[in-house]
Amino acid sequence: MATVEEHALEIHNGAANGAAVAAPAGAEIPVENPATGEIVTTVPDLDAAAVAELAKRGRLAQPTWEAYGFEGRGRVLRRMQKWVMDNSERIIDTIVSETGKTYEDAQLAEISYGGAAFGFWAKHAEKYLADERVHSSSLLVKGKKLILRYRPLGLIGVIGPWNYPLVNSFGDCIPALAAGNSVILKPSEITPLTSMLLAEGFAECGVPADVFQVATGRGDTGRALAAAERLIPCSLELGGKDPMIVLADADLERAANVATYYSMQNSGQTCISIERAYVEAPVYDEFVAKVTDKVRALRQGRPGGGPGTVEVGAMTFPPQVDLVEDHVNDAVAKGARALTGGHRGEQNGGHYFEPTVLVDVDHSMKIMTEETFGPTLPIMKVRDAEEALRLANDSEYGLAGSVFSKDTDKGEKLARRVEAGAVCVNDAIINFAAIELPMGGVKASGLGSRHGAGGIRKYCNQQALLVTPRLALKRELHFFPYTRGGTKRLGKALKLLYGRGKRD
Repeated sequence: MATVEEHALEIHNGAANGAAVAAPAGAEIPVENPATGEIVTTVPDLDAAAVAELAKRGRLAQPTWEAYGFEGRGRVLRRMQKWVMDNSERIIDTIVSETGKTYEDAQLAEISYGGAAFGFWAKHAEKYLADERVHSSSLLVKGKKLILRYRPLGLIGVIGPWNYPLVNSFGDCIPALAAGNSVILKPSEITPLTSMLLAEGFAECGVPADVFQVATGRGDTGRALAAAERLIPCSLELGGKDPMIVLADADLERAANVATYYSMQNSGQTCISIERAYVEAPVYDEFVAKVTDKVRALRQGRPGGGPGTVEVGAMTFPPQVDLVEDHVNDAVAKGARALTGGHRGEQNGGHYFEPTVLVDVDHSMKIMTEETFGPTLPIMKVRDAEEALRLANDSEYGLAGSVFSKDTDKGEKLARRVEAGAVCVNDAIINFAAIELPMGGVKASGLGSRHGAGGIRKYCNQQALLVTPRLALKRELHFFPYTRGGTKRLGKALKLLYGRGKRD
C-alpha cells in the first residue's frame, strides 16, 4: 500500500457518488472472481488526464469539507459506521466476489475494521489534531505564546492493494478525511468494486461531492498519483516476512492455533501474517505435529457457500499463485519436506494453492527469506532463543513478528529485540485491531505508520505559531543597535543559563 499526500496534489479520488470519470472509449478492466474464474463486471481504466480532472475537482471541494470542522466531519463518519453495519452483507458479498476470500475473512477482518475505524476517527481526530501549547527553555522566547497546530494537506491520493480492499484502502482514506482533506482512492484494478460500493455509502451519508472519489485503473492511473517525481510526502506500508519465535516454555496448543490461523487466514495474503516459524528444539516435534494436524483439517474451496463452509478460499491475484509455487518448489528442491499441501489447485476454474506446512527448511530457501504471501508455513528448528532471534532478524523486512513463551517478561524482552515495527507476545496480527497503536514497518517494510496520532497527523502540515503579547518591550536586548554594554549583559545571561552544572 502506498499513500501519497500533497496539499496541492493533482490527483484525487473521483467518485463521491460512486461514478468514476469517463475513460476513453473501450478502456475497460474486467474484474474476475478468483474463486471461479468468472468475470464479475468491468470498470473504467482512467488515464492521467482523467485523474488530473479528479484532482482539480477534489481541490475545489476540499475547503467546504474542512469547514465542516471536526464535529461536522465526525457526524458524517459516524453515519458511515452505521452504513457499513447496515450494508455488511452487501459489502461482504462484494469483497468475496472480487477477492475469493472466505465469508469469515471478509467479516472478521474487513467489516469489523471498517466499523471500528469510522467510529474511532470520528471520536479521536480532534484530540490528535488539537492545538498544542509548547514550552521552551530559550531565553529569547520567554513570555511568548508558542503553539503547534495541524492543518490538512488538502488533497490526498491513496493507492490501495488487492488483499484487503476495505481495510488497506480505507484504513488510510478515513483518517485523511477526518483531518479535513479530500481523497482520491486508486484501488487495485484486481479489486475495485469494494471501493466503488463504499463511495456510494459516502454519498448517502453526506460527504460533499468530489470530496471522496474513486479512480479505477491500472498502473498508469496509479502513476498519476505517484509521489517521487514531485517531492510529495508519502507513507508506505510495504511487504513483510514476519517471523514467529516459539520458545520451549510456550503454550504449544495456543502457539499452534495462532500459527495455523495467522499463516493461513485470507490464504496467507496478509502483510503481517506469520510467514516463517523458529521453534526451540525441545518442543519442535510436538509443535510441528500440532500444526500439521490443524492445517491438514482445514477446508479449502469456493467461498460462495456462505458462512462456515470453508476456512481457506482462493488466492486473489493469479500471478501470486505462481510465486507461491516457485517458493515451495525451490524449498523442496533444496531438501525441505511438505507435510501438508505443496501444490497449486484449480478448483472450479479458480486460483488456489493448498495449505502447506514445510519442515527441514533453512535460509538458503526463498520461502524463508522472500515474501511468499500465500498459505504456507515453513517451520525451522533452532537451538535456543538467541539463534531464533538472529534468524528472525536476518531479513530485509521488518513489518511484524511474534514471540511465544509462558514467561511473558522473558517473551517481552525478546520481542523488544526483534527488528520489526510491531511485535506481539503470545499472539499475532491482532495488534492491528488496536487503532490507538501505531502500525508501520522498519527496514524495507515501509515508511511512516498507520493508526495512532501519527496515522492522522501524516495527512497534515505542521504549523508553528509564536505570539508576542501586545505589552512586549519596544526594543529587546538583542535588537539593533549593538552596544558594548548590551552585548556583555547578553553574554552573562547566556553563561548563567547554559554554563552552570556538572559536565562529568
